[in-house]
Amino acid sequence: MAKANLTISLEAIADNWRSLDRLTSIESETAAVVKADGYGLGAAMVAQALAKCGVRTFFVALAEEGSALRDSLGTGAEIFVLSGYLPGDGSLVAGFDLIPVINSVQQFSTFRADHPGQPFALQVDTGMNRLGMEQTEFRSIRGELSASMPVLVMSHLACADEPDNPLNDWQLREFADMTGGMRTRRSLSATGGMLLGSDYHFDLCRPGIGLYGGLPFTGARQVVQLSLPVIQVRDVNPGEIVGYGADWSAPSHTRVATLSAGYADGIWRYLGRDLALYAGDVPCKVVGRISMDLLTVDVSSLSTVPDSLQLLGQYQTIDELADNASTIGYEVLTSLGNRYEREYGIE
Repeated sequence: MAKANLTISLEAIADNWRSLDRLTSIESETAAVVKADGYGLGAAMVAQALAKCGVRTFFVALAEEGSALRDSLGTGAEIFVLSGYLPGDGSLVAGFDLIPVINSVQQFSTFRADHPGQPFALQVDTGMNRLGMEQTEFRSIRGELSASMPVLVMSHLACADEPDNPLNDWQLREFADMTGGMRTRRSLSATGGMLLGSDYHFDLCRPGIGLYGGLPFTGARQVVQLSLPVIQVRDVNPGEIVGYGADWSAPSHTRVATLSAGYADGIWRYLGRDLALYAGDVPCKVVGRISMDLLTVDVSSLSTVPDSLQLLGQYQTIDELADNASTIGYEVLTSLGNRYEREYGIE
């Protein structure tokens, strides 16, 4: 089989949720963020596994994601839509029992007119300047909230992965000031905020990347393993080149394996500069350019070339791979291509 194999441990995701949930008090609920198709790992499978271990509240980015998630979860779960209430969302919100996270006064007015009496959430901007109502906007509707109370008020931390950043404390104080006295659930923290301590937890936390094995949650179990099949092995003589552009030539006799995966599968070209794959615990360096469907690896150190080499797993995490590309684990996960043979492990 020429397809690469992506193994996703649903039990590891569930364990990561349990570990994060233990950080909070019994009064604080731990939800789950499954936007971007469960960070690239399959929202339906991820959410079903989390629901089995007690998750009752989920967050997605788009109403379309919410409708698909409702089909997977059935009734009972709360599904919040972070983009709010946008033109064309009405039938999805009503038909699939979705809760929009209202981000502006205009969204607030439109939603109440279209869906009077239906549940909604509010997002306030505490300094990130991305989504949510600024303090003056929020104050302008506070008087109307007594008759139409949101089921949740939330904000988002800009620098939660930097514990010593003073903006964290600033946003915490802004959020407490803006929402103080409201008789509804409040939420400020995703994974990074949960790790900052109980002051940041409020009534509901909404971890995302920590569920999937990524930083800043250093205690996370690794969730994914990605193995790429070897489809050809050749001997390359000194001075001979490998790959497009003749970027690499063999300094000595080199055994080179060609693997079936490339940038169409989320393995970016610029990763090839320092990238290694693993045969057990033995690193094998990529040589030559990564192309659309193929990459080439120096396997000279191996006495026997295995059927596949591992890109992600025990010896290389998503964040280690991300560091090699000067990016973050989120981007690694959400870039994983749809050509992989996916296997969901339940231990």
